[in-house]
Amino acid sequence: RADSALATIKPGMFDWERIFSDACWFHWTGITPALSEGAAETCLEAIKEAKRMKLTVSCDLNYRSKLWRWGRSAGEVMSELVKHVDILIGNVEHIEKVLGIKASDVDVSKGNVEAEKCLYVSRKLMERFPNLRKVAITLRGSINASHNTWSGVLYDGGNLYVAPTYDITHIVDRVGGGDAFAAGLIYGFLRFGDDPQRVLNFAVAAGCLKHTIVGDAAILSVEEVEKIAAGIVSGEVSR
Repeated sequence: RADSALATIKPGMFDWERIFSDACWFHWTGITPALSEGAAETCLEAIKEAKRMKLTVSCDLNYRSKLWRWGRSAGEVMSELVKHVDILIGNVEHIEKVLGIKASDVDVSKGNVEAEKCLYVSRKLMERFPNLRKVAITLRGSINASHNTWSGVLYDGGNLYVAPTYDITHIVDRVGGGDAFAAGLIYGFLRFGDDPQRVLNFAVAAGCLKHTIVGDAAILSVEEVEKIAAGIVSGEVSR
């Protein structure tokens, strides 16, 4: 991504008021501020304008250590940006590495991530970032390269919602599973935001289905995701 268009952006290059004029939601990930100082500053500029215009702002931590090469650490930069976020998305590993908050006795390599242990992490995140309204954490248990368990939790400051756990064998491609979860979460909040459990179940089902698709994009229909979320996992393909 070095010298890409996104890596060379600077504050003031975009008319955010016009860009956000018909929007209700702004989503960004930790990839953007990792690319360059200018990208990080522009990301903050966009977030602040989105908040001024009363958009919901969500962030996927999406930590990639090899991208943070321009001077400041991920923890330093992301902590400043997350101060303005409404909904934070991540996994326990990225939350620990970027924001320094660790769930005790969690070993994702052994496939034994317990959802309830994310309650401590979620509460600590909201204590540190009082602007947060929701915390969503994906739970991946790595049995081996082609066999994972997959679930997630959603915390709203009062209740911890836990999704069903999927046992995914014969993984086709796990790249993009977290992005599919984030997309499903945003769609869920926009469509049935008054039902947090349904929102979470939809997001986890979307991430689960991504494991069956080659490439990093989840090309899925709402019907396909809702079938998985409803527990219909027979493998039958609808056309």
